[in-house]
Amino acid sequence: MAQGQLTVTKHPEGCLMVFPRPTWESFRERVAALPMSASGWKRVFLGNAMDVEIDNASRVLISPELRASAGLSKDVMLLGMGSYLELWDAATYAAHEAKVMESEVPDAIKDMSF
Repeated sequence: MAQGQLTVTKHPEGCLMVFPRPTWESFRERVAALPMSASGWKRVFLGNAMDVEIDNASRVLISPELRASAGLSKDVMLLGMGSYLELWDAATYAAHEAKVMESEVPDAIKDMSF
């Protein structure tokens, strides 16, 4: 259990990833083990990670640097992604989703049963 502790870092698609602390520890180990050819991405994920606490009102304070990197404005979207959450600027996410919906469905999705 995260016990009110989260870690937030940049996502390659322009949003922020929000991890419960135990899940972050596992992700951090996988990133740290990447080869030198991925050193730039290691810096993006690990160098921008910030630990945050959930306050008594169930709020989280995101640093100005991370808010700026994800273009977060007043309206945001929080999406559950299984083991972590994604935090998007609402307008940016709407444009991103529209682009995805216009693209061809990947084979991995075509073969999936619902």
